[in-house]
Amino acid sequence: MTVEKSPFTTGDLVVYPTHGVGKIVGIEAQEIAGHTLNVFVVHFDKDRMTLRVPLAKAKVSGLRKLSSRKEMDAALLKLRGRSRAKRTMWSRRAQEYQAKIASGDPGSIAEVVRDLYRNTGQPEQSYSERQIYQAALDRLVREFAAVERIDEMTATRRVEQMLTA
Repeated sequence: MTVEKSPFTTGDLVVYPTHGVGKIVGIEAQEIAGHTLNVFVVHFDKDRMTLRVPLAKAKVSGLRKLSSRKEMDAALLKLRGRSRAKRTMWSRRAQEYQAKIASGDPGSIAEVVRDLYRNTGQPEQSYSERQIYQAALDRLVREFAAVERIDEMTATRRVEQMLTA
C-alpha cells in the first residue's frame, strides 16, 4: 500500500464547500466494494454530521484549508459595497446565490450576504430570500469565527456591524 502525501492532518479545521467548516477527526482505511480506500473523516459539529472524503478525491471535491486572515478580510470587504442584485427573475438569482454558497468561496458567500441583507427601513424579504440569506450568513460566520478564533455570536455581530457601516 502506498502512503499518499496528505495536505491535512488530524485536528485541522477544513472547509467542505457544501457543508462549511468541519474538523478532521481522523484518517482511516475503509474497505468499500472490495477496494481499500484511505479517507479523511470530517466532523461538522453544527450539523452533527460526519463525512468521509477519499484522500484521492479531496482536492476535486473542494475540501480546503480554512481561509487565511488576508483572504477573510478581502471577503469581508465585499460586505461594505453596495448591493449588486440583478433585476432578473428571483428564481434565476436564487439559483446563482445557491451556487455561490455551495462554492464554499468566502468572497462569493459575502456577496450573497451583502446582496440579500435588509436594513430596518427596507422592504420585507420573501421566505426564500430569508432562507438563502441565513444560509449564506451562517456559512460566512462559521468560517470567520474559526479564522478569528472567536465564538459564532461575536462573529455574527461583527459581520452585521460591517453590513450596516
